[in-house]
Amino acid sequence: MKPETAARKLGILLDAAPEAFREGTISRDDLAALLADPPEWLQTLRRDGPHPKRVVAEKLGISNSGLARSGITEPLTTAEIKALLAAPPEWLVTERATQAQVRAEKIRVAERDAERARRAVERQD
Repeated sequence: MKPETAARKLGILLDAAPEAFREGTISRDDLAALLADPPEWLQTLRRDGPHPKRVVAEKLGISNSGLARSGITEPLTTAEIKALLAAPPEWLVTERATQAQVRAEKIRVAERDAERARRAVERQD
Protein backbone atom coordinates (compact mmCIF):
# COMPACT_ATOMS: atom_id res chain seq x y z
CA MET A 1 0.00 0.00 0.00
CA LYS A 2 1.00 3.60 -0.36
CA PRO A 3 2.77 5.27 2.55
CA GLU A 4 -0.17 7.72 2.88
CA THR A 5 -2.57 4.84 3.48
CA ALA A 6 -0.25 3.13 5.96
CA ALA A 7 0.28 6.39 7.86
CA ARG A 8 -3.48 6.92 8.10
CA LYS A 9 -3.96 3.37 9.41
CA LEU A 10 -1.18 3.91 11.95
CA GLY A 11 -2.61 7.28 13.03
CA ILE A 12 0.55 9.23 12.28
CA LEU A 13 1.47 12.24 10.19
CA LEU A 14 3.26 11.02 7.07
CA ASP A 15 5.56 14.05 6.88
CA ALA A 16 6.91 13.25 10.35
CA ALA A 17 7.68 9.60 9.51
CA PRO A 18 11.20 8.51 8.57
CA GLU A 19 12.18 8.86 4.92
CA ALA A 20 12.43 5.09 4.46
CA PHE A 21 8.74 4.81 5.43
CA ARG A 22 7.68 7.74 3.21
CA GLU A 23 9.56 6.56 0.14
CA GLY A 24 8.64 2.87 -0.07
CA THR A 25 5.55 0.79 -0.27
CA ILE A 26 4.22 -1.01 2.77
CA SER A 27 2.87 -4.52 2.54
CA ARG A 28 0.04 -5.72 4.73
CA ASP A 29 2.55 -7.88 6.59
CA ASP A 30 4.75 -4.82 7.18
CA LEU A 31 1.76 -2.90 8.51
CA ALA A 32 0.77 -5.78 10.77
CA ALA A 33 4.33 -5.92 12.10
CA LEU A 34 4.32 -2.17 12.79
CA LEU A 35 1.01 -2.50 14.63
CA ALA A 36 2.08 -5.55 16.62
CA ASP A 37 5.54 -4.32 17.60
CA PRO A 38 5.92 -0.59 16.86
CA PRO A 39 9.50 0.63 16.46
CA GLU A 40 10.75 3.51 18.59
CA TRP A 41 10.07 6.15 15.90
CA LEU A 42 6.44 5.06 15.65
CA GLN A 43 5.98 5.03 19.43
CA THR A 44 7.47 8.52 19.64
CA LEU A 45 5.23 9.86 16.87
CA ARG A 46 2.13 8.39 18.45
CA ARG A 47 3.08 9.68 21.89
CA ASP A 48 4.47 13.15 21.09
CA GLY A 49 3.24 14.00 17.57
CA PRO A 50 2.97 15.97 15.49
CA HIS A 51 -0.46 14.45 14.97
CA PRO A 52 -2.69 14.47 11.87
CA LYS A 53 -5.90 16.50 11.98
CA ARG A 54 -8.08 13.46 12.65
CA VAL A 55 -6.06 12.57 15.76
CA VAL A 56 -5.92 16.20 16.93
CA ALA A 57 -9.71 16.49 16.67
CA GLU A 58 -10.16 13.20 18.52
CA LYS A 59 -7.80 14.21 21.34
CA LEU A 60 -9.57 17.58 21.69
CA GLY A 61 -12.99 15.90 21.71
CA ILE A 62 -14.29 17.76 18.68
CA SER A 63 -15.10 16.96 15.07
CA ASN A 64 -12.81 17.48 12.10
CA SER A 65 -15.19 20.22 10.98
CA GLY A 66 -14.88 21.88 14.37
CA LEU A 67 -11.14 21.83 14.02
CA ALA A 68 -11.43 23.50 10.62
CA ARG A 69 -13.86 26.11 11.98
CA SER A 70 -11.35 26.93 14.71
CA GLY A 71 -8.76 27.83 12.11
CA ILE A 72 -6.30 25.15 13.14
CA THR A 73 -4.80 23.92 9.90
CA GLU A 74 -1.37 22.74 11.02
CA PRO A 75 -0.61 19.49 12.86
CA LEU A 76 -0.30 19.84 16.64
CA THR A 77 1.98 18.08 19.08
CA THR A 78 0.77 16.35 22.22
CA ALA A 79 2.14 19.24 24.31
CA GLU A 80 0.17 21.77 22.26
CA ILE A 81 -3.00 19.69 22.59
CA LYS A 82 -2.52 19.39 26.36
CA ALA A 83 -2.02 23.16 26.60
CA LEU A 84 -5.31 23.75 24.76
CA LEU A 85 -7.11 21.30 27.06
CA ALA A 86 -5.58 22.85 30.18
CA ALA A 87 -6.72 26.37 29.27
CA PRO A 88 -9.44 25.87 26.65
CA PRO A 89 -10.12 28.86 24.43
CA GLU A 90 -13.75 29.80 23.82
CA TRP A 91 -13.84 28.10 20.40
CA LEU A 92 -12.81 24.79 21.99
CA VAL A 93 -15.47 25.03 24.70
CA THR A 94 -18.08 25.78 22.01
CA GLU A 95 -16.95 22.95 19.72
CA ARG A 96 -16.87 20.43 22.57
CA ALA A 97 -20.42 21.44 23.54
CA THR A 98 -21.51 21.06 19.93
CA GLN A 99 -19.90 17.62 19.75
CA ALA A 100 -21.64 16.59 22.98
CA GLN A 101 -24.99 17.66 21.50
CA VAL A 102 -24.31 15.67 18.33
CA ARG A 103 -23.46 12.56 20.34
CA ALA A 104 -26.57 12.96 22.51
CA GLU A 105 -28.73 13.33 19.42
CA LYS A 106 -27.23 10.19 17.86
CA ILE A 107 -28.04 8.26 21.04
CA ARG A 108 -31.58 9.65 21.12
CA VAL A 109 -32.19 8.68 17.49
CA ALA A 110 -30.74 5.20 17.99
CA GLU A 111 -32.94 4.63 21.03
CA ARG A 112 -35.99 5.91 19.16
CA ASP A 113 -35.28 3.61 16.22
CA ALA A 114 -34.73 0.65 18.54
CA GLU A 115 -38.06 1.36 20.24
CA ARG A 116 -39.82 1.59 16.87
CA ALA A 117 -38.26 -1.70 15.80
CA ARG A 118 -39.34 -3.35 19.06
CA ARG A 119 -42.94 -2.11 18.58
CA ALA A 120 -42.95 -3.35 14.98
CA VAL A 121 -41.90 -6.83 16.15
CA GLU A 122 -44.59 -6.80 18.84
CA ARG A 123 -47.28 -5.88 16.29
CA GLN A 124 -46.22 -8.79 14.07
CA ASP A 125 -46.63 -11.29 16.91
